[in-house]
Amino acid sequence: MANVLTDLAADIYKAADVVGRELVGFIPSSTMNSDVSVRAAKGDVVRASFTREAAAVDVNESMTVPEGNDQTVDNKVLTLDNSRAVQIPYTGEDIRSLNNGIGFETVYGDQIKQAMRTLVNEMEEDLAQEAYTNASRAFGTAGTTPFGSDFSEIAEIRQILVDNGMPPNDGQASLVMNTLAGTNLRQLAELQRANEAGGTDLLRQGTLLDLQGLMIKESAQVQQHTKGTGSSYLTNGTVAIDGTSIAADGGTGTILAGDVVSFAADTANKYVVGSALSGGSFDLNAPGARVALPDNNAISIANSYAANVAFHRAALEIAMRAPAVPEGGDTADDAMTVVDPFSGLTFEVRVYKGYRKTMIEVASTWGVKAWKPEYISLLLG
Repeated sequence: MANVLTDLAADIYKAADVVGRELVGFIPSSTMNSDVSVRAAKGDVVRASFTREAAAVDVNESMTVPEGNDQTVDNKVLTLDNSRAVQIPYTGEDIRSLNNGIGFETVYGDQIKQAMRTLVNEMEEDLAQEAYTNASRAFGTAGTTPFGSDFSEIAEIRQILVDNGMPPNDGQASLVMNTLAGTNLRQLAELQRANEAGGTDLLRQGTLLDLQGLMIKESAQVQQHTKGTGSSYLTNGTVAIDGTSIAADGGTGTILAGDVVSFAADTANKYVVGSALSGGSFDLNAPGARVALPDNNAISIANSYAANVAFHRAALEIAMRAPAVPEGGDTADDAMTVVDPFSGLTFEVRVYKGYRKTMIEVASTWGVKAWKPEYISLLLG
């Protein structure tokens, strides 16, 4: 196989460096499972095991060792359901024309950069969608950008996470928000005063500082959720603490995954719907109801919102592989794997030669998974 990419490798890695600085927040805040030595096909899976909450027993002295309680270990699956590529065709005349002007290498490097940018944005959007639709609970006012007067909302969403059992002090929790929320946060006077903020990074460079134990990041892919049309629903039967299945009747319209609901008997909590209303019931994301809910209790649905998300790195994962090729290879004349040095994302660049024409492909296979909804909360905007 000819090494046709060798002379262009510097352009490819330079492009990767630039893309690594795109406005992404979910990717660097998530667990990244990237193995450049393994290929995968669309539909392949990555498995993970999760233990359940353990039950305690009384200690009773005995000359016989107790059997112990059996425990169930859950098996969860992340599916690599995206295999995507950006393809760049070139004819000999195209290259000759470019070399008579700005130069093929310059344009080629820019095209690789844009190809990676496209794929990075798709991955970031997948993570944003997965994160917010699997959040446990929410805080804030739907339709109102947070941090209008202070940053107390950060303490509130952190409380949701630590009440759910998230490790509070390991430095792995982040708040990823849109630029509207970021602008409000930057304008808070107490964060701009060096004596109160502990430095001038925000005032001079606009750098968002860690607050209340959360790393603060912005993303261009924060999702805008449009609420369902449901109204006047009531609980149809009681719901126990930790219950996730909510039977509902008496109302009309839809309750969608990602909707934020509250109950008349529990005004302190705003819950995120995990699966839409179907067959007379819908599901809340784990850990479920925080208080027992009575029968015929009114269900309220919050307005549409911007889904700013706080989460622990262990809650969300992106797995990436190079796309599968046939045994023995395909007609590619050359191929190289590029790892983005900033985000760790894996891309494969392949060159295919045809009749007086070349096609350059930048590709990746990936999937995302919210493993632990308990470690995800929403800050409504």
